[in-house]
Amino acid sequence: MSDFDMMNLPPKLVASLARMGITEPTPIQSQAIPHALNGRDVMGLAQTGTGKTAAFGVPLAAQMLELNTRPGPKGVRGLVLAPTRELASQIAEHLKGLTEGTQLKVGVVVGGQSINAQIKRLERGTDLLVATPGRLIDLLDRRAVSLAPCTFLVLDEADQMLDLGFIHALRRIASELPKERQTMLFSATMPKQMNELAQSYLERPIRVEVTPPGKAADKVRQELHFIAKAEKTELLIELLDKHRTERALVFGRTKHGMEKLMRVLEKRGFAATSIHGNKSQGQRDRAIAAFKAGEITVLVATDVAARGLDIPDVKFVYNFELPNVPDAYVHRIGRTARAGKDGVAVAFCAPDEMGELRAIEKTMGISIPVASGRAWEGEAPSKPAGGPRRGGGSKPGQGKPASNGARRRRRPNRGKGEARAAA
Repeated sequence: MSDFDMMNLPPKLVASLARMGITEPTPIQSQAIPHALNGRDVMGLAQTGTGKTAAFGVPLAAQMLELNTRPGPKGVRGLVLAPTRELASQIAEHLKGLTEGTQLKVGVVVGGQSINAQIKRLERGTDLLVATPGRLIDLLDRRAVSLAPCTFLVLDEADQMLDLGFIHALRRIASELPKERQTMLFSATMPKQMNELAQSYLERPIRVEVTPPGKAADKVRQELHFIAKAEKTELLIELLDKHRTERALVFGRTKHGMEKLMRVLEKRGFAATSIHGNKSQGQRDRAIAAFKAGEITVLVATDVAARGLDIPDVKFVYNFELPNVPDAYVHRIGRTARAGKDGVAVAFCAPDEMGELRAIEKTMGISIPVASGRAWEGEAPSKPAGGPRRGGGSKPGQGKPASNGARRRRRPNRGKGEARAAA
């Protein structure tokens, strides 16, 4: 008998879990599910890839099946809010698998798709609706959906919703919800503004935490290359060439930059594609499907993909450009070493990215092992991990990187707005 059997879940739900290959609860599931089944509000802190979707999906489905009611026209019984289209689609897919064989109807509404088709699907009511905040507000404005009967609310990846500026949208949505409801909030980090969000949405929540904020998965091997910006593409190609048959995610800051990089990789013979904010939802969905199927081995992305991609066989994550927000680094490298597998996270650091590197290492409480080069501008590097001494900066304490022509010239830092535009 599994721990799920001992939770007194509906038999159909246990059967669905077994069919999905989920036989034993993860730490976040074993801690959160019992409290949620008892109707308590839950605030869960855990990194992506730890099983958070089932941690809220199982108690939601179990309680809805026990209530055995049906949603009215345009009505929603349970709402799950997610920051990105990719994450919302992934959650909905997981919930559909979980509720297969039951009467529960799962729906998803995100931007980039026909709102008229979504309005049509919502007319008969939805048991569990997964939504991005912007599209949900569009539907509320058109009176195409009613949250009045919604007694279950989940905020997933709440810290990213704050990063993306959704706080006003969340307040608007909260005003449409009944005060008597069960709320669960899940986040990988706990920024200061999260306390305001928690106080607004949660009532005497149980707090469960299984991974300290800022900590990467234990099975991710990290390495760092100090490399001039002009040399990054060639180093990336050199490293990718060593594992052409294995899936790799490459992250950068800007939509145009990542599209250009993807075109270069294609010309060099890699099966590559890209996802970013300039792509339509259909293009993004097709790219992710091809990556999952192994038809594409290199997926180039902005931080639109840093969370919500659950692809167990991603072996390598490359930070072609370091993110402006330190927590985004943790989420990026969390795309590998999933489902108990090993993974490798490679970071490139140009002279103008030393501030980002220091912030990342401070947040994680570690020094990323150096694979090549030396710290720029006199910053003392971590202990070298071997490998070619490519693109190196100065020796510790010498103040400036070694001169090697104009490409060593320091460039100004990008602003935070550029990272937000990349989504």
